[in-house]
Amino acid sequence: MLLRDNAIEAVGPTAELTARADEVVDARGLVLLPGLICTHHHFYQTLTRNLPQAQDAELFDWLVAHYPVWARLTPEAVRASTATAVAELLLSGCTTAVDHGYIWPNGARVDDQIAVAREMGLRFHASRGSMSRGRSQGGLPPDEAVEDEDAILRDSERVIREHHDPSRYAMTRIVIAPCSPFSVTPELMRASAELARKHEHVHLHTHLCETVDEEKYCIEQYGKRPVELAESLGWTGPDVWFAHAIHMAREEFVRLGAKRTGVAHCPTSNMRLGSGIAPVLAQRDAGMRVGLGVDGSASNDGSHMLDEARHAMLLQRVAHGASAMTAREALRLATRGGAEVLGRDDIGAIAPGMAADVIGIRIDSLATAGGSVHDALASLIFCRIPNVDLNIVDGTVRVRDGRLVDVDVPALVERHESAARALVS
Repeated sequence: MLLRDNAIEAVGPTAELTARADEVVDARGLVLLPGLICTHHHFYQTLTRNLPQAQDAELFDWLVAHYPVWARLTPEAVRASTATAVAELLLSGCTTAVDHGYIWPNGARVDDQIAVAREMGLRFHASRGSMSRGRSQGGLPPDEAVEDEDAILRDSERVIREHHDPSRYAMTRIVIAPCSPFSVTPELMRASAELARKHEHVHLHTHLCETVDEEKYCIEQYGKRPVELAESLGWTGPDVWFAHAIHMAREEFVRLGAKRTGVAHCPTSNMRLGSGIAPVLAQRDAGMRVGLGVDGSASNDGSHMLDEARHAMLLQRVAHGASAMTAREALRLATRGGAEVLGRDDIGAIAPGMAADVIGIRIDSLATAGGSVHDALASLIFCRIPNVDLNIVDGTVRVRDGRLVDVDVPALVERHESAARALVS
């Protein structure tokens, strides 16, 4: 494989391409894949992994336990948590990630995340998320955790203007992402959609249909099920994707599929919170674009994309039998599926003209011993891979020999632990 600058130029016989190269990366013993694509995360939640009061809670109680802690976030905490999440993602084979940041207290801004992601070399879709409906107005979050809607829209416009890159191979794109039906108003949802659609390749993202509690809330507050509410606000189409999408009726995802609406499937979080099993195979077959997300590290407690693909396969087998999802189908969700969800035709595949995002996974190690000799590709999902050996993003090596390049991991962890302690002290 020949990479030139930030794109794949050619794929072919090794000797021919090596003769044209200035630098050679020896990938013997590795399986090469396109970089994995995470379509839903909450970087700041790495600071509240394993919070005792939320270890055994379902979503609404879990959120209520976390909101007061997250309301103490600072710019430094956002930067530290972003660095930790990016490091974990790179080591797990991720080259492109979406972060859904929706709480910005004490001067924290999405700009803090963008700066860290650029420095560490992750291809980043940064969400200018938001919450505007506090408890006094019938929402779930406390009033101190929400923002004024006019301020949200002004800052969303600013972030697009300053950071969004609509061009091919873009390293930074902006997503407009009101948090959920129980934390924002319909007016903000509608205005956010109008704002995003004034700009090229600015997409829309929110949580939807994650729990039965959310469904009850929407019926009580709006007289509509979550999907019907989203449809009434203009939140469908190829520029929209939802996180979770578990509790959907068949006729709902058929309608969403007809409009090519997307979904970020987060199996580990769904299991951890007991939220349910998303009908991702039926959604895919109905025309919905389906990718994978690790979700927040407080409802997953890790940011490992290969694990997420493995759990996606296993969870569908729990629901539908041993042949429900193959290893190759799980890998497709993590690559081409994710690219489709993000509306990108320049990532998610190894071919000339695609972005130079390539990962290498060792198959001559203890983790795949006895598995890779039979089916090297499937062993990446059936076997439990600790980390990738190689990760190239935008033509730059970010992980070599299983180690992050130019990242002081002990210092990163120390900084992160200090920020985590400060939140709960």
